[in-house]
Amino acid sequence: MNRSQLQHPAIPGHKFERDDSRCLFDPAMRSMMSSVGSGDRLAAVEALGALRWAAKDLHLLMERWAELHGLSEGRLQILFRLRHQPEAGVALGDLATMLNVSPRNVTGLIDTLERDGLVERVPDLDDRRSIQARLTADGRERIDGIWHEAFNHQLPITQGLTGKELVQLRHLCFRLVENMNALGTGENK
Repeated sequence: MNRSQLQHPAIPGHKFERDDSRCLFDPAMRSMMSSVGSGDRLAAVEALGALRWAAKDLHLLMERWAELHGLSEGRLQILFRLRHQPEAGVALGDLATMLNVSPRNVTGLIDTLERDGLVERVPDLDDRRSIQARLTADGRERIDGIWHEAFNHQLPITQGLTGKELVQLRHLCFRLVENMNALGTGENK
């Protein structure tokens, strides 16, 4: 796949509509979800459906972009994280926490990156039981070469949104994360 083949993963020909407030909605989703009720209940289900749709498309778009560079999105995220960490490295468990994935997932990603010569495992000087990952010279060169391109690739996704809307979007996403974390800890019952 080359850059000219990199296209948005949206459903071909899918059309959103606008409600009375001029806000976008998916008529098929609204019809399907009408059984949950109306008002705030329907709005909540539609909002979460839209968020899932956007997250899935964003993941797919980034996965396709990473493939252009011989990487997966997960490996790319590891390289991005390591790029901004101390030269000594980062414990694999800490990487898992940073990326919100399982330690097993990080181990598999590090295995592949190590095989490709982009990352190396090094002992933790403060904790002999812990292993850290750090970029190799080749890994640093590779990620530095695509760092700005990665951001430039993502910016068109936010086209037409104001700075205030982007701050609100970020805020609302993190509020959802906080609510999910509270559900996981039992605080939100």
